[in-house]
Amino acid sequence: MRPLRSIPTVQPLPHAAASCRPPATGDPSSPMTTPGAATPPRFKRSSPRKKLQPRKRHLAVDFAAGEAEAARASVAARATPLLSATPAVPAQSPGGIPLPREFFEVDALDLAPRLLGKLLRRDQVVLRITEVEAYRPNDSACHGRFGATARTAPMFGPGGHAYVYLCYGLHMMLNVVADKEGVGAAVLIRSCAPVSGLDIIQQRRGQQTEKPILLTGPGKVGQALGLSTDWSNHPLYTPGGLEVLDGPEPENVLVGPRVGIDYASSEHVTAPWRFAIAGTPWISAPKSTLRPR
Repeated sequence: MRPLRSIPTVQPLPHAAASCRPPATGDPSSPMTTPGAATPPRFKRSSPRKKLQPRKRHLAVDFAAGEAEAARASVAARATPLLSATPAVPAQSPGGIPLPREFFEVDALDLAPRLLGKLLRRDQVVLRITEVEAYRPNDSACHGRFGATARTAPMFGPGGHAYVYLCYGLHMMLNVVADKEGVGAAVLIRSCAPVSGLDIIQQRRGQQTEKPILLTGPGKVGQALGLSTDWSNHPLYTPGGLEVLDGPEPENVLVGPRVGIDYASSEHVTAPWRFAIAGTPWISAPKSTLRPR
């Protein structure tokens, strides 16, 4: 027998469902189809005005936001300088040039006031010397009065070297050796003012302050620089490590007797061999014994 082609029967559907379902293949009732070809789907169109209006509002809002962002970017671009292809040169650390060795090879009484205003530098820490004391040969308050010992040997070294000793088992005291080798004289650094490296100074001192209490006292200076007795004999006129650098001379200087030397002879107790920069708060106590030079 000759086979019969099966023709699907189209069932009537509700209008809403028919709008989203394609008619059967080869349905002659469909005006959009050709017999034997697939019939494209028919979709219900909604009002374009209802759909487009919200979209237009969104586009307007997005456009306005974009314009505002572009304006802000333009202002920021004008305010920000163009970056150079060349790496930035790091700022030069504060400090002058190292002083020559000859600067230190003078009597301690002459060297002491000349050290005021000079700079001490160790790594990132730079301090300005604001107060000093001179200790000379045949001085009953000087460590060298008994001659060179294991402790005081650096004091008899060349001028311009460091002499660091431990005081009361707690404080590192920095001295700058004066005069010629073998003389046994030095200048004690009593107080300083911070120039750079304040955060390191505060960390070493264990004090989060910018007040003079941070550096007014020889033990505080040694602690701020992170010194130990290993720094004794170190040349302060060579670059690197611990250095004394040139700095501006103070306009006015104060003088007075040295501090804490009651064991010395009366002549040396009252000798005005303490020097300080006038007008600065970075001076240790007592201040009442200081007078203009």
